[in-house]
Amino acid sequence: MPTPPQRKQPNRSRALWRAVLASSFRTALACCIVGIATLYGPASFQNQVAFPAFSYVTVILVVTDATLGDTVHGCWLSLYASMQSLGPAMLSLWLIGPAKLTNGMTALVVALAGMIVVLPESTHMISKRIALGQIVIVYVIGFINGGQAQPIMHPVHVAASTAVGVLACVLALLLPYPRLACFEAKKSCNLVVENGSERLKLFVKALCAEEKAAASAFLSQAKLLKAAANKLHQSIKRFHRSMKWEKLPFKILRPYYLNSEEKLQEIEMVLRGMEIALDGIPSFPVGLMVDGGELKDGLFRLEDHISLTLKQAKNFIHADSVTVPESNTEDVMKFLQTLRSVPRTHQDLPTFFFLFCMKLLHRKSLPKPMTKTPAKSEQILPETDRFSFKEVWSSCGLKSDRIKPAVKFSLSLGFAVLFGLMYSKPNGFWSGLPVAISFAATREATFKVANLKAQGTTLGMVYGVIGCFLFERFLPIRFLSILPWFIFTTFLRQSKMYSQAGGISAVIGAVVILGRKNFGPPSDFAIARIIETFIGLSCSIAVELLFQPKRASTLAKMELSKSLETLHECISNMSIEPSETNHVDNQKKLKFHVNQLHKFIVEAEVEPNFWFLPFHSACYGKLLGSLSKMVDLLLFSTHAIGFLEQDSQKLETPWKGTVNRLDDDLKLFKESIGLLINHLSKITSIKSISILDKELEKNNISYDIETRKSTYPNIFRVSDSDEDEMDMVLNSFLRHSNASVDVMQGIEVEKEIMSQMVLTLSALGYCIKGLATETRKVEEGIRELVQWENSSSHVNLHEISCKIHALYG
Repeated sequence: MPTPPQRKQPNRSRALWRAVLASSFRTALACCIVGIATLYGPASFQNQVAFPAFSYVTVILVVTDATLGDTVHGCWLSLYASMQSLGPAMLSLWLIGPAKLTNGMTALVVALAGMIVVLPESTHMISKRIALGQIVIVYVIGFINGGQAQPIMHPVHVAASTAVGVLACVLALLLPYPRLACFEAKKSCNLVVENGSERLKLFVKALCAEEKAAASAFLSQAKLLKAAANKLHQSIKRFHRSMKWEKLPFKILRPYYLNSEEKLQEIEMVLRGMEIALDGIPSFPVGLMVDGGELKDGLFRLEDHISLTLKQAKNFIHADSVTVPESNTEDVMKFLQTLRSVPRTHQDLPTFFFLFCMKLLHRKSLPKPMTKTPAKSEQILPETDRFSFKEVWSSCGLKSDRIKPAVKFSLSLGFAVLFGLMYSKPNGFWSGLPVAISFAATREATFKVANLKAQGTTLGMVYGVIGCFLFERFLPIRFLSILPWFIFTTFLRQSKMYSQAGGISAVIGAVVILGRKNFGPPSDFAIARIIETFIGLSCSIAVELLFQPKRASTLAKMELSKSLETLHECISNMSIEPSETNHVDNQKKLKFHVNQLHKFIVEAEVEPNFWFLPFHSACYGKLLGSLSKMVDLLLFSTHAIGFLEQDSQKLETPWKGTVNRLDDDLKLFKESIGLLINHLSKITSIKSISILDKELEKNNISYDIETRKSTYPNIFRVSDSDEDEMDMVLNSFLRHSNASVDVMQGIEVEKEIMSQMVLTLSALGYCIKGLATETRKVEEGIRELVQWENSSSHVNLHEISCKIHALYG
């Protein structure tokens, strides 16, 4: 039995440590630059940079896991944030006068200014957080200092403190050598290609394994590599966003700025298909591999060829320069010409689908010619013949659905400042600052995030107090003690226990103590800071509960219904015949809803139950797994139908007549599975069975269950032993597919075209089978979910569907 590749583990550990140390070094260097400038700089400079704590906060916001492009972008974002917040603040303080501010007025001004910053949707998140932090510092400390605060110079000092933090970030990313996003993306692309090549090799070994245990071992190793690949794909997306900010200062690096993300995602999609095929193989050794030695040898040759092509195109940035001998490309695919018929049993379909994915991966791995995006001057812009206030409003980034989140956040910030000042006027800004710099544009798990921030802040404060106690008289050593803390918190940010929110809170908590002087006993400051932080977080939770009464579990159920509705739409539009329907857009919409469902499930799992029904995490996990698999199967079915259309154009008229029979089978499949999914989506949309019964009684709808059952078709599975209608449709599709292949043999087509048609029809058959299987799993999951929500009732999906039809038609 094969053993896991132990030699790879130390390499991954070293890579992780290198990444953590590099990120920690850059962050520590930026903080050291701020510390040296604010602690040892000239007195005139220190007077201008009056808020070094906010300089450290700016550093953490900008430099965390950043590249040079991110910091260049951060310079622009901080400048935009300063204009957005400090400009109006100067006017407000000049008109009102800092001496006239009160607790309530300060909280009100902070809330209004915060709402103006949060309202535009197009503003970058970092810019909003910096602007919100500046608003809290300007108004709250202006109120604390009273008449001593100058309306003009006070905001200037805040701007200077922000600028010092941003410039320190730029220097830290330049020294000792620049950390460029293009190089990081190139490195990640290399790792993704190596990861894909290794997984491909494991998949082929699993298919050719002699026993189930060996195949499972190879497949388990490949799934471990898949988790690493997902993280690499996320990093590539992030690096691509920051690349454009490096183009201007580094024009010589323009060849590295080609978008490789799309091609890598295509290869990842094919690898997922191969994994799905292997999971569906019932027994080993696979009959096709045992009977066909030529097929097995050809499969290994194709695997070597694809791996070689991927390695030659390792970066994908220079993919246009990769050359693969055409003769070699044709020869390596000849072994597939031994496939002369479509499988007649369901058990062989996964193997054929695996070979289809191999052929598809071979196509995806070959280089494509580069295409240039047309310049803006060449693009045809739509003409507008009249003025539209709605378009102007949208162009400013202001939308009606942004008003409620903006009001909600402004209230959180205003109450945090108000209660923080009421508790301790000298430290009042510490209650609003954590709320400001942790602003999130999207919904998040409120209680979990608040808990992580509170724990992180406490950890950081405790470390800072200990550091001050040990190195009280040695300021340089005390400041350098933050380096091991940066290393530790970098691991915290990557952990599930604390994640990004807890890690950043821990960093800020330590830095604001260790990086300052002359602020009194550190223990007193730490206690005040912790209490103020809890005040701010409590206000956020309270406002979130008042303005967001829908729990994540409720939203997960609503998103499940939307996912099923979109799935029904995607399946209904499947057709072998050419159509004008945009399948890609429908599938993107389905993927979006499934991703939203995943987000709500993750949030609901950490949401307190209180007096509500506990969230059925296991059931939702199964439903999410089935829906995700169906997203992939729909995508592969679209590829198969596309290849079928291309190859059919090369054939003569007699074969084209057989397409109608295949399309008829597909229509029967769509009617059967589409009707079931449509009913399931309606069932998930009801709140409970008791409410449904009350609605029937309220509307005075007489309901005879037995009569309704006799006139209403039962598409739900009654017993596992019953022959499924979907299986019968698939059997008919396979018979007609073989008949189509027989027609092709009669008109003497080329062996290559015939093998392609065999693979394509088999792959489409497997997608049909997979969609039917996963639909039945979804049916069972929804039955379990409805039973969980209605524990006192006996759940009969057909009966519930009849009631819904009687009530809503």
